[in-house]
Amino acid sequence: MTAAPIPFTPDLRVKPDVVAFFDDDSNTISYVVKDPNSNACAVIDSVMDFDYASGAISYESADEIIAFITEKGWTVEWLIETHVHADHLSAAPYIQGKLGGQLGIGDRISVVQDTFGKIFNEGTEFQRDGSQFDRLFTDGDSYQIGTLTAYTLFTPGHTPADMVHVIGNSAFVGDTLFMPDGGSARADFPGGDARTLYRSIQRLLQLPDELRLFMCHDYGPNGRDIRWETTIGEQREFNIHVGKGTTEDEFVAMREARDATLSMPRLIIPSLQINMRAGHLPKAEDNGTSYLKVPLNGLNKKKD
Repeated sequence: MTAAPIPFTPDLRVKPDVVAFFDDDSNTISYVVKDPNSNACAVIDSVMDFDYASGAISYESADEIIAFITEKGWTVEWLIETHVHADHLSAAPYIQGKLGGQLGIGDRISVVQDTFGKIFNEGTEFQRDGSQFDRLFTDGDSYQIGTLTAYTLFTPGHTPADMVHVIGNSAFVGDTLFMPDGGSARADFPGGDARTLYRSIQRLLQLPDELRLFMCHDYGPNGRDIRWETTIGEQREFNIHVGKGTTEDEFVAMREARDATLSMPRLIIPSLQINMRAGHLPKAEDNGTSYLKVPLNGLNKKKD
């Protein structure tokens, strides 16, 4: 099956400033992306700290980003979520409250909200239309970061709502791909699909070889140091799951067999409930405390 065409042409002459922040608890990389011609910037895939044992939330990771942007005198215009993460909690509303900016995600967030709204039995008061976000992107949309034009590329498979954000000579891929020696993300969460993921990756790999790719996660395979930057050309040639002409059926067989051996992410239960709300906590109960639910067997991959 031929991959859908790319609905825009990236301008590789434009070189945004990219600063990475690594969270070692969730192996997440957050980014500040700045327009080289102004003080405008965007924050991509921020992290809220969460101690599962105590239920305590804190913002050390987000405060590091806030302090960096404040010291530089930059202006946050966008807070971007590449998808609804299942392995860390978003700090986007916290950063937005301190520094401003619009919060954006792909428009298929409504599918994710509907799916997990049912799993967590959220009831009719939980809106499933993406209205918790300021902007819902569709495939080929664009938005401005100062003079930079950013484009969105719909890449479902890991979840139904994944989007890659292409900004000049750089693309922020979320969980669509890992570093070449890490391969690809799992596709077994509710709404995920290995065949869809393969087709999304093939679509992404149509972009120019020299386009820089920035990962959302890295786990240091085989004990190497953490890394988060590669290129389309390197992925096409060396990615252990999709490189060197791996066929769709080969990828699906590998991905499904591999996913069947994986445990659920440690923070999936709190992450989904927070992130489908755009990083906001559930409404506090009459004692002033917010609570998260644990759906017993609700995310069990092996259930009938």
